[in-house]
Amino acid sequence: MRQQAATLLWRAGIAAALVCAIGLLPWLTRTDPALTVLKARSAERDPDPRVLADIRDRLGLDDGPFHLLGQWLGGLWRGDTGQSWISGSDVTPAVLQALGASLLLMAVALAVAAGTAALICARTLWLGAHHRLDGRRAGGSGSAVLAALPEFLTASVLATVVGVQLGWLPALGWYGPRWTILPALALGLPAGAILGRLLDDLLPGAFAEPWALAAAARGLPGRTIARQALRRALPGLLPNTGLFAVGLTGGAVAVEQIYDIPGLGRTTLQAALAQDLPVLQAGTLALVLLAAAFAGLATLTARLLIGTALRDGALPSLHGPKSTVRGVQPFAYGGLLAVVIALGLPRDPLALDTEQRLRAPSPAHPFGTDALGRDLLARVGHGALETLLLALAISAAALLTGVLLGLLPRLSGPLVDTVTALPPVLVALLVTAVAGSGPATPALAVAAVAWAPLAAHTSALLSQERAAPHITATLGLGAGPWHLLRHELLPAVLPPVTRHALLRLPGVALALASLAFLGLGAQPPSPEWGLLLAENQPYAERAPWAVLAPAAALALLGALAVTAAGGVRRPRRTPRPAAPEPEQRPRSRELVGSR
Repeated sequence: MRQQAATLLWRAGIAAALVCAIGLLPWLTRTDPALTVLKARSAERDPDPRVLADIRDRLGLDDGPFHLLGQWLGGLWRGDTGQSWISGSDVTPAVLQALGASLLLMAVALAVAAGTAALICARTLWLGAHHRLDGRRAGGSGSAVLAALPEFLTASVLATVVGVQLGWLPALGWYGPRWTILPALALGLPAGAILGRLLDDLLPGAFAEPWALAAAARGLPGRTIARQALRRALPGLLPNTGLFAVGLTGGAVAVEQIYDIPGLGRTTLQAALAQDLPVLQAGTLALVLLAAAFAGLATLTARLLIGTALRDGALPSLHGPKSTVRGVQPFAYGGLLAVVIALGLPRDPLALDTEQRLRAPSPAHPFGTDALGRDLLARVGHGALETLLLALAISAAALLTGVLLGLLPRLSGPLVDTVTALPPVLVALLVTAVAGSGPATPALAVAAVAWAPLAAHTSALLSQERAAPHITATLGLGAGPWHLLRHELLPAVLPPVTRHALLRLPGVALALASLAFLGLGAQPPSPEWGLLLAENQPYAERAPWAVLAPAAALALLGALAVTAAGGVRRPRRTPRPAAPEPEQRPRSRELVGSR
């Protein structure tokens, strides 16, 4: 009970610190809140000193941030989150309406993600039900392509092709369930691809457990064994599923912008850009509470699925050595990506030729040209150095941070929920306020949130691994905590978490791309892949090659990451035979001779 109370206090303290930091945002950025509010109300109005003074007086800005924050916190006890600095309307109804739209979109997107994950895992479930998992080849190229698709690019293509050209579904607005399908596809397909890969990684271990072998020996139907294997593997994935759900609510800013959806992510972004603090604080608080609710639901569901095995230490390990047949796919994808980079590096990525604007691929320009006549092969090749090195550095830092914090679940659990609840754009604005704007700001913003899914995965796997019988036996033999962590827990947890980090490598690049799409990432004339997608996205209909080139490079990176992740496995142990003591050898010969 004390531990639960401490965790609750820690979670409340983190949420309070976050809300207070947001309340200080205008003063941290050293901007005039009155000027920002005036520009948000009327961009064409001149900043007359009298008008600015009137705004400061009406909003109480001269009293300082702590006085405003105290007023806002005092109204929370009465259910009053204040009035918008821009429109003057009550904040609570607007935030609740935006939350309802985001929850509906999240529910449909989760359904799409669940269907996508089921399709990815179908092959492993079928092979496991028919006892044919030995020597299977690791797939995943298709899911890698899906996971590497930028959400804003998928949303734009679906809106243009399915919504406008074909007219099958509405492509703009928010008026009913039919308007949720296209944005839900854009959000759910990449999320389902990652969840499907993570689940597909856990299923072979479930099928290899003693209960599955005993059930097969007794002649139980394969579908029953597959269903139980799915139930056994799901608890390790549930924390990340909750994180995805929260991310689909607050992190769908780009998709909500494209489809003009009045969701909570877009509302929070607009409030952050306009420095409308009451709306921004209320929206952030709603996201933090939603994240806490999903975390509790994921924990409860995991306990229901596992039962008392987790408490009684009777849970077999899912992460023993596996004999997956390794193919040549990583070398093929890596070689193809290296060829593209090698061909693009000798070319000039900044050379302008307005007479060659949006030219189709040709021998002179194999990938075509962009809206300024620049060679896309050159820009993709030069952008690879910036994109890949930055994504690798962020992923390595996220893996190290996620594993270290994942080893301390009581400390990191509430922190993970809070960090995941923040839209990446808001994190970028907070990082900009603290560290200032610059080329490193997008990397710091992405690194600030990239560790959270890995920490949640580490904590979930660690809790199950500690419940394994061999851990209890090792403790009974007198092993200490450090020996247990080094020789038993980390060797079992590190390989799947490392594979997870590799699966998220394209996602890190996509997060940088999303910030560039929203104007907070790399700036022109940088050839960074995210900026290439953002710059050429308006021309996707008339010059599709302009976005297909960087999108294909991201897809190659995703395929390389997924296929390379399959080779990260726990090393097999080869126990050394104990040599007989010298004084025992003659005695054994005498015993044999006497017989």
